[in-house]
Amino acid sequence: MVKPDLEVLDRLRHSSAHILAQAVQSLFPGVKLAIGPSIQDGFYYDFDRDEPFTDEDLARIEKRMKEIIDEGQAFSQNWMAKDEAVRFFQGRNEPYKVELLKEILDERVSIFQNGPFVDLCRGPHVKNTKDVPAFKLLSVAGAYWRGSERNKMLQRIYGTAFLTQKELDTYIQRLEEAKKRDHRKLGRLLDLFSFHEEAPGMPFYHPKGMIVYEQLIAYWREVHRKDYLEIKTPTLLKDELWKQSGHYEHYRDNMFFSKVEEESFAVKPMNCPGGTLIYRSSQRSYRELPLRYAELGLVHRRERSGVLHGLFRVNAFTIDDAHIFCMDEQIREEISRVIGLILVFYKTFGFEKIKISLSTRPKDSMGSEALWQRAEASLREALVENKIDFDIQDGGGAFYGPKIDFEVTDSIGREWQCGTIQLDFQMPERFDLKYVGSDNSIKRPVMVHRAVLGSIERFYGILVEHYAGAFPAWLAPVHVRVLNISDRHVPFAESIANKLIHAGLRVDTDFRSETIGYKIREAEMQKIPYSAIVGDKEMQEDKLAVRKRGRKDLGSQTVDYLIEVIKKEIADKV
Repeated sequence: MVKPDLEVLDRLRHSSAHILAQAVQSLFPGVKLAIGPSIQDGFYYDFDRDEPFTDEDLARIEKRMKEIIDEGQAFSQNWMAKDEAVRFFQGRNEPYKVELLKEILDERVSIFQNGPFVDLCRGPHVKNTKDVPAFKLLSVAGAYWRGSERNKMLQRIYGTAFLTQKELDTYIQRLEEAKKRDHRKLGRLLDLFSFHEEAPGMPFYHPKGMIVYEQLIAYWREVHRKDYLEIKTPTLLKDELWKQSGHYEHYRDNMFFSKVEEESFAVKPMNCPGGTLIYRSSQRSYRELPLRYAELGLVHRRERSGVLHGLFRVNAFTIDDAHIFCMDEQIREEISRVIGLILVFYKTFGFEKIKISLSTRPKDSMGSEALWQRAEASLREALVENKIDFDIQDGGGAFYGPKIDFEVTDSIGREWQCGTIQLDFQMPERFDLKYVGSDNSIKRPVMVHRAVLGSIERFYGILVEHYAGAFPAWLAPVHVRVLNISDRHVPFAESIANKLIHAGLRVDTDFRSETIGYKIREAEMQKIPYSAIVGDKEMQEDKLAVRKRGRKDLGSQTVDYLIEVIKKEIADKV
């Protein structure tokens, strides 16, 4: 159920979309309207216009929207016979509205009007345009009609609206901060990763970027080493497997396919069917359960080029999967164990605020109602037993089972959906998974799908923005950069760098013929945790002038002191 404050915001933003459309039509006669919903952080409206909207156009549209708001136009709902509505919008030269109407099954449709503006809409809306106290247009983007590349490209104007100007100002400030933290820009600046036309939507990790990636994986393995067995399954599997699992029916439009010696194969979009084959490869006993398989599995999913977005939306990514095969009576304990692992994992990265939700059966699902009710009850009981507050997301489950989703809040207040726990009674049925019970009877295990990061690529991008590229020492590609003041200090600086390297630290040097001020600023720009500066004084005293990221001068220190400080930060993961 939507919370009341979100309902108010949704109504406000939906009304703002209508005001936007009215302003555009009044300023640019002949523009055709598509759709204009409210979305999580604002609203948008899609327009069919031959000329692109410019920044100057947005300023004019905003001004006109303010005039409409000041006019105090009332929002009123009317009902019209569908055939009459079709003729009405045909007369207004609105083909997109006519197309939508022809797909509506109801004989009567809802029309909303404010001032001279009329739109096909179910509502709800605010009572009056004056009830929109604070709004801002944000950007213009391309968007295919109905999301299909086969349709015409429209122009989508994004905006946002809030109940107070203060809330709007806070949101705009957060957007500006987010732009500075954009992981795509920082990825280039810090030489972490890149994208290339030769492999659309597939990241190329550079040497520094691989260090961060490998540190993430090393910590993941450290956390899983005690309770999980790591496996690896093939990337290419026969179509029959995906038909058996149900993915072919529910997911084939997002899959890549290939022919091998006239047989049809699919590049895996999920890891779970491979895990079931490993489970099924031996006869299992109740004594083995729970059996916890973990896999860092590379998957491929087809995304439209228009929705690819850095590391956040890619065609190839690694899921930190685990599949737990257990008995019915072990479900709650296993779910509780996973919840604890996920929360500890997030805390390491400074994610203290975690939002948890239970997602129930979607329309596009498989299996009996009884199995779904049983699965949903098991997840709910585990959450209640752990005294965890959670929301209900009706219809948000996977096609094979309900799930618990975890959203983390980053350092500037944005929420990111990452981890998930999915309970599955369907796949054990489809793959005829069995175990021998304590009474020697043949029983069916339950399968728990579980990911902590969700996608390593996406989590990596979130971390870049969460830390604004300033990774903590344990993740940082370089721990310390050694700088010389002049050429005569290079031999001593090299000896210092070697000592740091032999101590196990990640070190680089900057011995260019530049001023020391320039080189210090460069190290700050590269977000390197520590700089060690060598000049005459340092050579004489066998010490270093140490600076910590953020322009913090730690003064003259020994090499051993610097090693100890950095190693403690790495060990404490701070």
